[in-house]
Amino acid sequence: MKNHNTDILFILILGLLSMLTPLAIDMYLPSFGAIASDLHVSKERIQTTLALFTMGFAVGQLLWGPLSDSYGRKPTIIVGVIVAAVIALWLTQVGELYHFYILRFLQGFFGSAPAVVGGALLRDLFNKEAFSKMMSMVMLVTMVAPLVAPILGGYIADWFHWQAIFYLLTVLGLLAALLVWLRIPESLPKERRIPLDIIGVLRNYRQVATNKKVIGYIFTNAFSYSGMFCFLTSGSLVYTGVYGVAPQHFGYFFILNIGVMMVATFLSGRFVGRLGTERVLRIGLGIQLTAGLWLGLCAIFHWGLWPVAIGVAFYVGMISVVSSNANAAVLELFPRTAGTANSLIGMFRFATGAVIGAILALFSAATDQPMLFAITLCILISVGTYKLLVTSDKFLPA
Repeated sequence: MKNHNTDILFILILGLLSMLTPLAIDMYLPSFGAIASDLHVSKERIQTTLALFTMGFAVGQLLWGPLSDSYGRKPTIIVGVIVAAVIALWLTQVGELYHFYILRFLQGFFGSAPAVVGGALLRDLFNKEAFSKMMSMVMLVTMVAPLVAPILGGYIADWFHWQAIFYLLTVLGLLAALLVWLRIPESLPKERRIPLDIIGVLRNYRQVATNKKVIGYIFTNAFSYSGMFCFLTSGSLVYTGVYGVAPQHFGYFFILNIGVMMVATFLSGRFVGRLGTERVLRIGLGIQLTAGLWLGLCAIFHWGLWPVAIGVAFYVGMISVVSSNANAAVLELFPRTAGTANSLIGMFRFATGAVIGAILALFSAATDQPMLFAITLCILISVGTYKLLVTSDKFLPA
């Protein structure tokens, strides 16, 4: 581990940066109806704004990683966070759906800066096992966002209006930028920075993307995450429309999911030093595979709300375990171009999630089968990719 004062404030600030994205995704979910009413469109068309935000988030990471390798982690984070905060404020003034589309894409584009660069910043400071442990600690803080976001967003929309959600995102973004400026050190000294040039960026991407194991980790991570994105895309409609859950109670199922995730993340951080990132990654994938197959059975036999809710909770609960350990494995292979490598990881993760979520949105939410089968398919592809490209050893841990 490199010399650095890993105090609680450092972890909290990085956690706040990481919270901005789940808040921007989850907090406005209960307001789909109100936004649709104000913009005079259907709820389904507002649902597509989630995929647009995610696609912007994916594309942006291709830019911010290389920029941070050239100009430093800290200024890249600050610029992205401030612009995303201003766009959140702008979203409160829209009156046309297509303006909302454009701004949500741009909000995701600039909002991706702290997500991709924060991982590179940690990799600058810590070795493989310590990085995974620190990432788990940051993600524990981050999990407060999806834990409270749907409930908080529902109450904000009920007490005020949906615009208030984006006012809050603006305030949090500006606060995060200020804290980074005041308290987060620059982790990439000038002598280690890479001059920015298009050919060099493409060369770095090629170097990362032509490594078989890296591609395996990237797609394992991407399809594991995409299963969760299936739930984000259709979960509220399935739980309320198919299972009869009251809209104001849907957020409590997020608490169940995040509760499992918090326990899993804590255990991952606790045992990764003893077991190693690879073994912990396999454990996470094994649990996700079991949960995914269970959800497939739920879809076939129509077992209803609680069997599905429990299966989703265990699937979503492993997301941080798979993500943090897969990221650690990739960044260990490319420490000098950690920003570029982290960009590629994030781009594929969110682009894959956005595409699968957009495809899933084409199917009717009158039944739970499209969502559940999609989750099962995602984890099967994730595990298959891991087996094919990363290792030929026995998959499940002994």
